[in-house]
Amino acid sequence: MSTDIKSNLSKVEDNIIKACQSSNRDREDVTLIAVSKTKPVSDIEIAYNCGIRDFGENKAQELKSKYDKLPKDIRWHFIGHLQTNKVKYVVGKAYLIHSIDTYHLAEAVSKESVKKDVVSDILVEVNVAGEETKFGLDTLEVIDLIKKISDLPNINVKGLMTIAPFTSNPEENREYFEKLHQLLVDIKGKNIDNISMSVLSMGMTNDYMVAIEEGATYVRIGTGIFGERNYNIT
Repeated sequence: MSTDIKSNLSKVEDNIIKACQSSNRDREDVTLIAVSKTKPVSDIEIAYNCGIRDFGENKAQELKSKYDKLPKDIRWHFIGHLQTNKVKYVVGKAYLIHSIDTYHLAEAVSKESVKKDVVSDILVEVNVAGEETKFGLDTLEVIDLIKKISDLPNINVKGLMTIAPFTSNPEENREYFEKLHQLLVDIKGKNIDNISMSVLSMGMTNDYMVAIEEGATYVRIGTGIFGERNYNIT
């Protein structure tokens, strides 16, 4: 298993470099998030020892549990749908919360951040493809929500996130990545207070090279590093 994770990381790194070269971007502009949801601590330790410091979780209590067991220089990314009653497990532990899609949720994160005297960095999740089975805002709703969120204390909106449709042909998702990038540029041009719009979280195992070519600054890769999901974590 350790050999698999190491060799997988090497392949992913090669692909990130290729995608950066093909789009005239610096490798330093793209951060790899190793999506460790459902994976045991031992797998995360292998990736950590290979130099990975950004890991992604989609369940609040699993993030908390792993946070308590693993080195404190890990940057934990919360990438799943966050329920307001689980916000307390994530605030103060997550380096970045990728999945804010309602004012109610943003307000809960803000209140918990004030309570813990921390500042939480967040991304607004956008359902660019309009898939009914996915969370996230319609592209037309994003600017209004961001304007409302900008007044909340102890949170900073850093950018946008999307989960593109699952497809065997990554080129099919290029239009969605392009749209999200354009939306980010449009919002950035409005110069809204407390909104930096420097982060684009998009691209997963099947399509991260295309996402990088379209401006992704974070790519979220699980299966491509750790293999298929394991639901019996220890």
